[in-house]
Amino acid sequence: MFFVASKAFWLLAQPISLVLLLVLAGLTLLIWRRRKSAIVALSLAALIHGLLGFTSLGYLLIQPLEDRFSVPAPPPAEVGAIVMLGGATMGRPSTARQIAELNQAGDRLTTTLWLARRYPEARIVLSGGSSLFDETESEAETMRRFLVGLGVAEARIVLEAESRNTAENAAFTGEALGNIEGEVVLVTSAFHMPRSVGLYRADDIAVVPWPTDYRSSGIEEFGLDLANPNQNVETATIAIREWIGLVAYRATGRIGEWFPGP
Repeated sequence: MFFVASKAFWLLAQPISLVLLLVLAGLTLLIWRRRKSAIVALSLAALIHGLLGFTSLGYLLIQPLEDRFSVPAPPPAEVGAIVMLGGATMGRPSTARQIAELNQAGDRLTTTLWLARRYPEARIVLSGGSSLFDETESEAETMRRFLVGLGVAEARIVLEAESRNTAENAAFTGEALGNIEGEVVLVTSAFHMPRSVGLYRADDIAVVPWPTDYRSSGIEEFGLDLANPNQNVETATIAIREWIGLVAYRATGRIGEWFPGP
């Protein structure tokens, strides 16, 4: 129920949906001859789109999430398992073409590959199910194809192919880990690490966070950013979703802290 409700909520609450709804509301109000209300709705739509698309606001929102955890220094001496959370591949082309097509979070996979070579004895747990409507193969299978194609022994890989969100990632990979000697390294995007660590802690699984896939520079300031509006909107959308996710998971008792940290 929580999974379906969260997907439905985000379908309406994400910035691009809010802008569309405000535009539709403004047009409807114009038809009803409610000119002042229509101007308010259309102005809000323009303001949201302008702030998220043409300023650095998204990077300011995502920066605290990315700064919460750092790559461990020094790195652990002994690693028993490397857990990678899904979200780094494009399901439809990967399934249809039987390839591993990476999206902007592809650093999750390249970092996992690097760690697999650094810790050749570690088990590799790939966590990620299929899309909402099961129209594609599991993310775990796509990730397996990528790693095996680049020389990682298939015998080292454990697939967790049922999870649909981060809470299920934590719960199901805990079952897949079994008895592991050495540290468990968790690989996911830096902005996603606070919520992920909070969920693993809630399931009593000690992990060593290894953040990757940074979107901000770490020295962001607010200002105009006209170079890539599409990327600005995407970054802001990811940050807003992650902050909402933290609040929702804490409010429903799925994590024990509002903003999990080291």
